[in-house]
Amino acid sequence: MSIVPGLLEFNKKFVEEKQYEAYLTDKFPEKKIVVLTCMDTRLVELLPKAMNLRNGDAKFIKNAGAVLTQPFGSAMRSILVAIYELKAQEVLVIGHHGCGMTNLDTQGLVDKFINIGGVDPLVIETLENSGIHMDKFLRGFSNPEEGVMHSVKMIRNHPLFPKATPVHGFIISPETGELELLVEDYREEE
Repeated sequence: MSIVPGLLEFNKKFVEEKQYEAYLTDKFPEKKIVVLTCMDTRLVELLPKAMNLRNGDAKFIKNAGAVLTQPFGSAMRSILVAIYELKAQEVLVIGHHGCGMTNLDTQGLVDKFINIGGVDPLVIETLENSGIHMDKFLRGFSNPEEGVMHSVKMIRNHPLFPKATPVHGFIISPETGELELLVEDYREEE
């Protein structure tokens, strides 16, 4: 059974009753920040509330583990657009304790591609031979701090990222919302 009919039924009522009016804002982040965080379901409402962020305050980019795997991938592109076009002035990378990307079993995931997803093993082999290595593509980390610092460094060292723009790193508790600062990146203008 599809979830779609229920979603559309709710949405119709939401629009008819003008419930959207409570969320009206524009495309520019009021607090001038862009947040790269994990896609974990526990953070959907908890993270913004724990940081006193409301609709329209920040640009949110969600990615497994808050890890950038490619300097020219879509998540990095979103960060650059937020900075250069949407008036964000700081980047916050926020990982969390108990992340599913911690010690991710990449070979186990590849096995699931084949056994559950029906992906032909020849496809995996072809990708590997073409330079798309599953262990790098599906990269996890040994602890969430490592993942956050990896992303902070990739952003800071990106050739298109403005050198004076701060990139901060945090870990959040998915149970309490408590934030732990890993790196506060304020520097004097160069």
